[in-house]
Amino acid sequence: MTLIRKPLSRRSILRAGAAGGALLAAPTIFTSRAWAAGYVNEPTGSTVTLGFNVPQTGPYADEGADELRAYQLAVEHLNGEGDGGMLNTFSSKALKGSGILGKKVEYVTGDTQTKSDAARASAKSMIEKDGAIMITGGSSSGVAVAVQALCQEAGVIFMAGLTHSNDTTGKDKKANGFRHFFNSYMSGAALAPVLKNAYGADRNAYHLTADYNWGYTTEQAVRESTEALGWNTVETVKTPLAATDFSSYITPVLQSDADVLVLNHYGGNMVNSLTNAVQFGLRDKLVNGKNFEIIVPLYSRLMAKGAGANVKGIFGSTNWHWSLTDEGSKAFVQSFGQKYGFPPSQAAHTTYVQTLLYADACERAGTFNPCGVVEALEGFEFDGLGNGKTLYRAEDHQCFKDVLVVKGKENPTSEFDLLEIVEVTPVEQVTYAPDHPQFAGGALGSCNSGA
Repeated sequence: MTLIRKPLSRRSILRAGAAGGALLAAPTIFTSRAWAAGYVNEPTGSTVTLGFNVPQTGPYADEGADELRAYQLAVEHLNGEGDGGMLNTFSSKALKGSGILGKKVEYVTGDTQTKSDAARASAKSMIEKDGAIMITGGSSSGVAVAVQALCQEAGVIFMAGLTHSNDTTGKDKKANGFRHFFNSYMSGAALAPVLKNAYGADRNAYHLTADYNWGYTTEQAVRESTEALGWNTVETVKTPLAATDFSSYITPVLQSDADVLVLNHYGGNMVNSLTNAVQFGLRDKLVNGKNFEIIVPLYSRLMAKGAGANVKGIFGSTNWHWSLTDEGSKAFVQSFGQKYGFPPSQAAHTTYVQTLLYADACERAGTFNPCGVVEALEGFEFDGLGNGKTLYRAEDHQCFKDVLVVKGKENPTSEFDLLEIVEVTPVEQVTYAPDHPQFAGGALGSCNSGA
């Protein structure tokens, strides 16, 4: 049968007054007796299997490779190997480095190929053939939405990896799915004021947009946020996800009166489209008496490395960056760097954190039952995982935290030191109501235990 979750009464993040500090609600510890009914892939031996579903081929393969590195590191730390990483800084102290609920963590992997059908097939195989009790991963919102729906149907938890589309926790949200990564709305809300201050309110923007749900919601979020501050949108053009040469899409930009190009592209798409734009001389143009500017709404260190000098001075947003100096970030960067020899990307960070958050929820719930995990994560407030104080909102399973606005460094000191943080946008500025129009439609529904 399906167990229906009962919403808990949770405190929102407490912000201190005169003392100037902030408190977090103490983690709730549940009893496993509340979730004694059977559930799909219930572990019966000494191990528990997690499914890591990442793009090992396709346009987002670089992100997928870094996600897999982080997953492997998380498993080591959960099993008590290595230096423990963020287990040492996590505000919840339920994890002891003894696996999850006393069971050693094992994992299987799949290749999403950055294709929804392939991602569903690999996730299905991991659930049905390998006994995976939780699926996580992906570097595409199209993949995330497809796999999240599959996990809801199958009765396992889906801890989304790198997915930025509003749809993941908007119209396509599911009770069994959770997203730590930020979203398109948050990028628009954080970026728009910075762009106005840097470039003024009188701008004409031309959008090139990846032709899938992430591209659509990112274009909408950035367009609506900038238009609210005075910008004019000249044109919006969709580009195929499989495109590698964007020359034919850049030429019309030159023929328009646009003085800003917004590249709603990610991964290899962004590297190629930005490279083409620079080759066509856009960054050297004067239009409407203004320097032509390029914007990349969603950045990553891996993209910056791929694009090289072309990213200098270009604004964007990011979920996390390895240069942050909080104790959680420093612990993760040290662990990852010691193991792999270079700093982690935001994709690596969010997948590592999602693995710890799942394991911690199991420990606090006292069960692997998906409905127990859902209840433990809904409304969960935490700190020490690299983004400051964070809330997993119960209404849509979206994490709320500060957002970073970054730009390409003019004088990088290494191949990894390519982005600089120009603003840490406070969580209040990027928070929205669950029924915000950009997230309209869909219903969270009830958890499914697969029994």
